[in-house]
Amino acid sequence: MNKVINKENLNGIGLLLLRISIGLAMLLGHGLGKWSNLIEGGEIQFADPFGFGPMTSMIMAVFAEVFCSSLLIFGLLTRWALIPLLITMAVATFYVHFADGFGGMEKAFLYFVGFVALFFTGPGKFSIDALIKSNK
Repeated sequence: MNKVINKENLNGIGLLLLRISIGLAMLLGHGLGKWSNLIEGGEIQFADPFGFGPMTSMIMAVFAEVFCSSLLIFGLLTRWALIPLLITMAVATFYVHFADGFGGMEKAFLYFVGFVALFFTGPGKFSIDALIKSNK
């Protein structure tokens, strides 16, 4: 088999595609909209499952969906970045959308499962984390 096309590289490409696609989808489809709403001000109506208040809960969701998604895209501090994303999607799946049935919670559930998979596998060969590790 060609040295470039080997199992390690293919696995790395698969994890790169998963990281970038799920990270961009979260950032562009959810995070930037929430960030924009937060910056514009006005009344914040947001789920508050931990009792911190709607504003604090929204700030934590924006942190996860903007900052942590950006880290995920680049594969930097990947497992640490995934923790807030996992918490946010667990809340979205099992608290916010659970009563909506599977159709209502499907998107949050798919993000959650993708984040769990990346948490277990790590960022892969084509990530800043891997680059840092190889330079030690």
